[in-house]
Amino acid sequence: MPADPEPTAAAAANAAESDGAFASPTPELWQALGWAPDDNQRAQFLALQQQLREWNGRLNLTRLVEGADFWIAQVVDSLWPLLPLLRERPEAPLRCIDVGTGGGFPGLAVAIALPNARLTLVDSVGRKTQAVQAMAEALGLAERVELRCERVERTGRQKRCRGQFDLALARAVAAAPVVAEYLVPLLASGGEALLYRGQWSDDDQAELDRALALLKARVSRREQRELPAGRGLRTALTLQPVAPCPGQYPRAVGVPAKLPLGA
Repeated sequence: MPADPEPTAAAAANAAESDGAFASPTPELWQALGWAPDDNQRAQFLALQQQLREWNGRLNLTRLVEGADFWIAQVVDSLWPLLPLLRERPEAPLRCIDVGTGGGFPGLAVAIALPNARLTLVDSVGRKTQAVQAMAEALGLAERVELRCERVERTGRQKRCRGQFDLALARAVAAAPVVAEYLVPLLASGGEALLYRGQWSDDDQAELDRALALLKARVSRREQRELPAGRGLRTALTLQPVAPCPGQYPRAVGVPAKLPLGA
């Protein structure tokens, strides 16, 4: 017998309705996140979306610009792993670095949400860093946001960056052991690295643990959350150093991705 099409149609309608509920920065959006920006931050998020529209028309930075694509897949997804910080220490003067920032996420969203944090955003593509720099200036964030156009393996060996950050972030950059090699050398004593992932398995955890043993770090927290409007499962992994990162890491440009630690 052919399947009844009505449940499928109903599910699609419900999904569209749910998605539409988060297509703009409504109170429901912030309630779903679990944190609400003040009026100035709301205005900055709206301005960020407009800046992204304008620059995306020139450079095709990202497809996640409109409606729930922007508000959930960009803003909410950038901020939900930081909820303890947003709720308990929103004014903390943190030194943060976003590795592989692409179109500016999570870095610009974090800069808006944490008004006293200083952000270094790293990407190896010059046109992207130029666009994100211009967006930061338009949003009034230029004093707190610095762009670096370089491979992160080089960043991790610069005196201005190695061992200097309270929080290192990477979203949708590479496999977890590779990202760990990028981020851990950047951490100050007591700092944390945050890896944004999707699905996460025991095998993934075992691979990461082998890499972290070499980097002298550990997973201190693992959290998972379903994004609103059926946007999928997300996993956030927080890494902490247990000793100074050995000087040979990160390895030369391209080596971490070709030969992941612990593989």
